Amino acid sequence: MSTRTAVPATDQPADAAGRAPLVFGGIPEAEGFAAVPITARDRVHFRVDQDLPLAELRADLPEGVTVSHDEGEGLYRVDGPCGQGQVLADWIRAWCAGRGCATVGLRAEPGVRRRAPRDLPPAFLEDLCRHYHPVSLKRLQRNTSTLRMHVPDQDDLHQQVAEWILKAVGQYDETKGVPFGAFLATQLSKWVHDLGRSAHGRTAADTENRQQKALAAFQAEHQRRPTERELAEYMGQSVATLRRNSQTVATLNGLRNLQSLDGGPDATEVLVPDSTEAPDQIMDEAEQTLLSHALTAACAPDPTAARGQRAAQPNVLGWATWYLTTWGGQTKTQVSADLGTSVRNMNVHADRVERALKDRLTELSE
Repeated sequence: MSTRTAVPATDQPADAAGRAPLVFGGIPEAEGFAAVPITARDRVHFRVDQDLPLAELRADLPEGVTVSHDEGEGLYRVDGPCGQGQVLADWIRAWCAGRGCATVGLRAEPGVRRRAPRDLPPAFLEDLCRHYHPVSLKRLQRNTSTLRMHVPDQDDLHQQVAEWILKAVGQYDETKGVPFGAFLATQLSKWVHDLGRSAHGRTAADTENRQQKALAAFQAEHQRRPTERELAEYMGQSVATLRRNSQTVATLNGLRNLQSLDGGPDATEVLVPDSTEAPDQIMDEAEQTLLSHALTAACAPDPTAARGQRAAQPNVLGWATWYLTTWGGQTKTQVSADLGTSVRNMNVHADRVERALKDRLTELSE
């Protein structure tokens, strides 16, 4: 534990505020970070269409190159010396191809400045995380509604906060003169917003965020909800643009409210009429219901997937892609524009649906 009473993370530095510095594991906070300075490296980001043998990849990577895997996003990150990014990217592409894996979104990013949390003294890192965990939870109270939408389970929330603290440790640059607590508080707000971006697309999430901020500001100023024209003027948009953006937000909220994606659709009984007694019109509707049920079931979380894996989350974007292009009469380009995500990202999620849907349609045909 810290050797002094905890203070809010956004307080001024110790010398300016007249307080003793935080001490973790017997090491003052500033000295702990300075002992393991942030360094630059080239990073390769990529996803794959199937799980990689991570231990084998680590063993085959050149000396001095490390790999990490974000199970929640299904994202792999390979770090190597500066100037080697493109060489590493080509090596990874060839390594994956040799094992029958296709890479998705593989790109090299030069000059990424990061620190490996594991390089910090273990006692220092442990005490720092223990101190900033409740501080972060307190800071995130203003984002409760958003967090509940994306991380409804309390245990998962505590795990997510711990991951964010470690992420901040890896990105914190002690040479900027900003205390770690202040840096962490700033990043937490960004990462909460990124939850919506990752789930529903960057543009759609940003559009919703701007509208909600404008609504809140107008209500605080006028003590009432704005009319459509008033909100458009307040946001500096035309009414037509506001309506189009509102439709995007409505679509986003509709996708979030698909309770069947979280409620175990396989546990819901679908009654099929007797084809010898029912008219053709009713049978057509029954077949559509079965297809819709199969699609929803194919997008539901995989109960066998480990917590944190992408398969353990509802595949909302995959459902939207299939439903809107199959029954909604829209093209992928139109859906991409409405949801503010790339067609490539939609295809990744839709391919997951297709694999699961093939098995379910085979069952329906038997």
